[in-house]
Amino acid sequence: MKGVVLALALLGIGHAVCADAHKPSDSYLTLAVHDGVVRGHWDIALRDLDLVLDLDRDGDRRLTWGEIRTRETDIDAYLASRLALSIGDAACPLDVAGHAIDHHSDGAYVVVGLSASCPRAIDALTLDYRLLFDVDAQHRGLLKLAAGEGGDTTRAAVFDRDHRRQAFTLAGTDAGSALRSFVRDGIVHIATGYDHILFLVALLLPAVLGRQGRRWSAVPRLSVALRNVAATVTAFTVAHSITLSLATLHVVMLPARFTESMIALSVLVTAIDNLVPILPARRWLVAFAFGLIHGFGFASVLRDLDLSGAMLALSLFGFNAGVELGQLALVALIVPVAYLARSLRSYQLGVVGGGSVAIAMLALGWLVERSLDLKLMPF
Repeated sequence: MKGVVLALALLGIGHAVCADAHKPSDSYLTLAVHDGVVRGHWDIALRDLDLVLDLDRDGDRRLTWGEIRTRETDIDAYLASRLALSIGDAACPLDVAGHAIDHHSDGAYVVVGLSASCPRAIDALTLDYRLLFDVDAQHRGLLKLAAGEGGDTTRAAVFDRDHRRQAFTLAGTDAGSALRSFVRDGIVHIATGYDHILFLVALLLPAVLGRQGRRWSAVPRLSVALRNVAATVTAFTVAHSITLSLATLHVVMLPARFTESMIALSVLVTAIDNLVPILPARRWLVAFAFGLIHGFGFASVLRDLDLSGAMLALSLFGFNAGVELGQLALVALIVPVAYLARSLRSYQLGVVGGGSVAIAMLALGWLVERSLDLKLMPF
């Protein structure tokens, strides 16, 4: 049992070392269909385009409008090769033209105009999305698709490496596919959000223990451990649901870099508290307070998609449900093993103590990197 517990802990810590220290790479594809014509725009982060096209030729980590203008042809050619539209077996030739700069929550984006004419009336549209998957397996494309003269029918979806090609009916409602898409994205977001995972791990590892002064001791019964876990997870869920909703609705907004730094700080402080008590003894209070910050991090996925009405409500519900499913899977993985091993000295010192040291070191590295991060910005 000792070996299994330690192996699981080391595996999780080793996996976390590969974590990306920034907001996941997202692009925003906004399309409208009317009378057989598709028009819209595609927002892609400048840092992502620089990754594949080396836009920052002078290496000063700042992109000027002049550097972007001189590479417009390359940008258009690259994007045209990464997106295809069709109806049935008939392609809708895509024109990529027109460029502007906009700022999203995580930095500067190039906005490229799109248009496509289809050979017949469009009742269903298929998109084949291939942007950046060859260099960033975690990249996602977030689609907002409007149809009808007034754009009264709206579709929303998330493209990822395993769901590159998706078809959309433009008549009636298609809430089910949108809901599944956002539930899936919520699960993926928590599964690849290593800072969120480590925060939960730092909270859950001591949930099967009780603190006596500066030392941990095993809880006497399973019911005590389950009560600790339920209170912690519920508090975190309620807190991040509040700020996820507020940020997505644009009621409260925080800069992405500040949010990322605060999330790293929350992981660091929670891990230190496992070693030396510095936070309130009631861990659910810690989960709630820091969960408010994590909710702003979750909201980065939906906020810039700018949905409204029923589709906004559906995306919020689906994404949040996916996050909760991911959390429950993590709880199911950790808590039973932790409970069985709670009385072992190797668990209390090696897993909780050593694991918390490792988590704290990773979080400190993230905090320094995120605080000093220099983003590519245009003049």
